[in-house]
Amino acid sequence: MKTEAWPGRPYPLGATPGPDGTNFAVASGIADGVTLCLFDASGREVQVPLLEQDAGIWHGFVPRIGPGQRYGYRVSGPYAPGDGFRCNPMKLLLDPYARAIDGGIDWGDAVLGYSPDSPDSPSRLDSAAHVPRGLVVADEFDWGSDAPPAIHYSDTVVYETHVKGFTQRHPDVPPELRGTYAGLASKPAIDHLASLGITAVELLPVHQHIDDSFLRSKGLDNYWGYSTLGFFAPHAGYSAEVLAGRSGGQVAEFKAMVKSLHAAGLEVILDVVFNHTAEGNQLGPTLSWRGFDNPAYYRLVDGDSRYYYDTTGTGNSLNPDDSTCLRMIMDSLRYWVTEMHVDGFRFDLAVALAREHGGFDRVATFFDLVSQDPVVSRVKLIAEPWDVGQTDSYDLGRFPPLWSEWNGKYRDTSRDFWRGLAGTLPDLATRLTGSADLYGNSNRRPNASINFVTCHDGFTLRDLVSYDRKHNEANGEQNNDGTDDNRSWNCGAEGATDDATVLALRARQSRALLGTLLLSLGVPMILGGDEMGRTQQGNNNGYCQDNEITWFDWGSVDAGLLAFTRNLIAVRRRHPVLRRRRFASGARREDIAWFTPAGSAMTDSDWGAGWTRSVVAYLDGALDADRDDRGMPILDDDLLLIVNGWWEPLTFTLPAIGSPREWLREVDTSSGNGTTGSGSTGSPSLSEGDKLTVQPRSLVLLKSKRPGPHGHGRKPAAS
Repeated sequence: MKTEAWPGRPYPLGATPGPDGTNFAVASGIADGVTLCLFDASGREVQVPLLEQDAGIWHGFVPRIGPGQRYGYRVSGPYAPGDGFRCNPMKLLLDPYARAIDGGIDWGDAVLGYSPDSPDSPSRLDSAAHVPRGLVVADEFDWGSDAPPAIHYSDTVVYETHVKGFTQRHPDVPPELRGTYAGLASKPAIDHLASLGITAVELLPVHQHIDDSFLRSKGLDNYWGYSTLGFFAPHAGYSAEVLAGRSGGQVAEFKAMVKSLHAAGLEVILDVVFNHTAEGNQLGPTLSWRGFDNPAYYRLVDGDSRYYYDTTGTGNSLNPDDSTCLRMIMDSLRYWVTEMHVDGFRFDLAVALAREHGGFDRVATFFDLVSQDPVVSRVKLIAEPWDVGQTDSYDLGRFPPLWSEWNGKYRDTSRDFWRGLAGTLPDLATRLTGSADLYGNSNRRPNASINFVTCHDGFTLRDLVSYDRKHNEANGEQNNDGTDDNRSWNCGAEGATDDATVLALRARQSRALLGTLLLSLGVPMILGGDEMGRTQQGNNNGYCQDNEITWFDWGSVDAGLLAFTRNLIAVRRRHPVLRRRRFASGARREDIAWFTPAGSAMTDSDWGAGWTRSVVAYLDGALDADRDDRGMPILDDDLLLIVNGWWEPLTFTLPAIGSPREWLREVDTSSGNGTTGSGSTGSPSLSEGDKLTVQPRSLVLLKSKRPGPHGHGRKPAAS
């Protein structure tokens, strides 16, 4: 039976089902013709020409087509790689707006848009049997009373994890749900996250992605997912529904996961990869964007458009200079917020999105659109503030006020200080207090700094204190992949050891690093598994290891470290001064004051002494400049943060600060689970001038007993 398309509508883009059929709309400003290809269960293809075209949008309404229909496109038009055009109707193309994707890629010559004999000639091989199809899906879902947790940045604790790796080996998650969205939404998984005290789950890429032929040839997988095939489609490989043979179920399963996490008070942040796609360089496959409108979706090299401008290290870079590409990015972001109810995004290699005509621009069009968008501007926006290979590739601190950034300087300084690198104390003090040098002069606040010590890219916390060198042999690249700039210290033995002294030092180092992270101003991000001692056996580039190297080992949990992390997050939650929303203004010098171990005020010469590794920070708990959401002044205990970066015990004299008061130990990273809760364990109180011995490579947090009902003899705050 012949199938024809009615005119339909140019918007919305993608496949939009209705009661009588489905509207299809796709963008191509260079096509001579676009054909919709419908596939039945047997794979038989029915071609439906789209005869309507408005402003570069090809569209048509097909009656009696509904959810579950598999489809793709063929595009006829110019094939002239030197001029940037790569249309080839022999290639079945995936809809850039597909909401769900079915099937994988059979790697070989058929998926190439060019002839294997001549890249300047189009391929004559049909790719339809070798590439995935889009699936028509309905948006209906019972969200019930779901609402975004809307947690303030200052109260946020981010937990970066992987959908599959988090539950793949969890013994209490039903086997059929392990490694899936449903597994992450299961009670054992959510109980762990909720009991930890984190407030947001940041998921490594969940957009549909692929394994490239290089990894396949080595028996490896694209585990991290930074090779996007569809910016609107949840990855089918993480869906229990799809794994059980129910194609298309990934959309509702993802929504159910978000709903369950929200019910537990947890936000969902997605790591998104809008800097490049899975199509690679000029020798890569033609799967979607390249075949629709190559110069619209990709940055091409000036003077020879057969090549791609690459600031991502993957062969191509998306082209936000073009309205077609920029519209796709913004439509995708809005879709994940409005239809999938996510709470924010972490933008991989975000500098690539703001390159106006090649250079990074703080007022780039992309930033303007985000700031004006009534949906996207209201969720959490986190930038990875660098890309690859350009003179301005590292742009930490340069993003607009709406954005937060992964603070690479925080990571590097924290690692350097605790491994004993001389001269790092002044920079550590800056990082502890929110990195005002990066964000304080541009109308930004401490929450612009996403503080982290470890992330998916690099060593885990356990490996950071266990290895001096990377051990990436399993990646099949002779240990040449992954960074050599680990700033790690193995504490005396490389890798696994039974040496009790080394193990004790590693445990103390781990607690000190976590203590630094969770007691600093800014937004802390914990790498998933660090709280339980997860190791990757020294592999600092686990992008291709979909196996026990990267999966969480729930049978080898460091219970002491887990208890320490939970208690430390609870301490952060109890003390607003650790979560203050503004930098210390400088008008009241006592907001943050610094003292030597002898109890005297730090001088310029003290800060400048390269050998100095210890300091006391006083944090005034009366945050006169900070207000809660009702506008009320925030009051807290005063805190003393005592840092001993020496390799020997050090005696500190408690400084004189205003009215006499007593101090109770709140955190001590040197032993046990590292905390004394809220001072109720019987630890003796301390007073001005008392001596306190702090163990090597550790920090202590003291809180004051207020001298009066309102503290410091000040006028009581309104309540």
